[in-house]
Amino acid sequence: MDESQRTRPHRLSAAVEIQRLSLTVTRGPSVGKHLRAEAGATVTVGSAEDNDLALDDPTVSRYHLELVASGDGVLVRDLGSLNGTFLGVTRLRDATVAAGAQLRVGDTVFVVSAAAETQPSEARLEIPGLVFQSAAMHRVAQAIRRLAAFGGSVLVQGETGTGKELVARALHSESPRSKGPFVVVDCGALPGNLVESELFGHERGAFTGAAQRHLGAFERAHGGTLFLDEIGELPAHVQPALLGVLQRKELRRVGGAKEVAVDVHVVSATHRDLRAEVNRGTFRADLYYRIAAARIVVPPLRERREDVLLLAEHFAREVTGSEGALSAEALAVLPQQHWSGNVRELRNLVERTIAEGTGGEPGWLDAGEPSAPSTEAAAPPAERYRDARAHAVADFERRYLTALIETAGGNASEAARRAQMDRPYLLSLLKKYGLR
Repeated sequence: MDESQRTRPHRLSAAVEIQRLSLTVTRGPSVGKHLRAEAGATVTVGSAEDNDLALDDPTVSRYHLELVASGDGVLVRDLGSLNGTFLGVTRLRDATVAAGAQLRVGDTVFVVSAAAETQPSEARLEIPGLVFQSAAMHRVAQAIRRLAAFGGSVLVQGETGTGKELVARALHSESPRSKGPFVVVDCGALPGNLVESELFGHERGAFTGAAQRHLGAFERAHGGTLFLDEIGELPAHVQPALLGVLQRKELRRVGGAKEVAVDVHVVSATHRDLRAEVNRGTFRADLYYRIAAARIVVPPLRERREDVLLLAEHFAREVTGSEGALSAEALAVLPQQHWSGNVRELRNLVERTIAEGTGGEPGWLDAGEPSAPSTEAAAPPAERYRDARAHAVADFERRYLTALIETAGGNASEAARRAQMDRPYLLSLLKKYGLR
């Protein structure tokens, strides 16, 4: 496919102001080390070599903290480090500090500086499947273009509902492997005893119920891309086997005796911060290095509010096939919402609004939310008991699941834990009611 057919640029109308971070180590084993980050980039600090600022300090965790400049200062987030991140005597977890602040991590102290840079207008990329106009998503599009031809593994990180699978599909469609298969495995939806079979396949008779040979996802994705969704949910006992396949580019089916060569580009996704999981020892460090040779962070919708109306109108066109399906009143209130469920929540709201015809009416955003129980006597039944009961159960399930998934921040695994439900069953209900 011709490059110009895959990606079409257009011009921004104005220059943009972007913050650039600089870090200088003033005390500790790496004293004098300096980092001048790319404009707008998130900076990671730790003892692992793949950090932006790698410190030769044994008291610093592998992935200790990350920093990003904002209009209010510098956002600092500790990644679950053992010895903590300190400003003076105050231990920081998620905080905003002023430029010029001195942060202490282990035996190291470094100074944080931030400066605004005005960058000229540039070609805005349009990536198939992604709808955006924000600078934050433009950086994601740039990363997709840059990494599409990259042979190493890519980790896509972001909250549930941000569109991580769309990013993975874009990486595939923009790559030299675009004519090959794109195979998806949801690591969080598979029973623990079947994960290896789904990934690596099995031979006939390998276990009870294995009536015939099954080709795993790696073999099915041969010559294309394997997308491992929610890889942070991968059981610990499977992590060494996956690491081995990524290192050797060969696998052995469950119950098999011979090695099978595989040629796949692995793209993984997670809503977790696996660097913090590595620090806690719940995710293998060597596997993280393998799957995160490059990383793309997809911003939550609340951090790209300029995309909300564009997305809402896009979803409305998909449903109705025409313009103007949502009223001006309906659109006006959308950017101010929190969008804990991100783009998926926005899409579900638009589809429900159009189906129910509630857009623009007073309180339309509350449509579908549970109402207070009525104290009035119920009206005489107008349908059979069985039908009325089925409708009541469906109504309860829809309302309950909508509130549950929103409370869990759109994360199905967390929702299943809160509701004490089996995750695969919860996923089936979410799909049934269009919530996933």
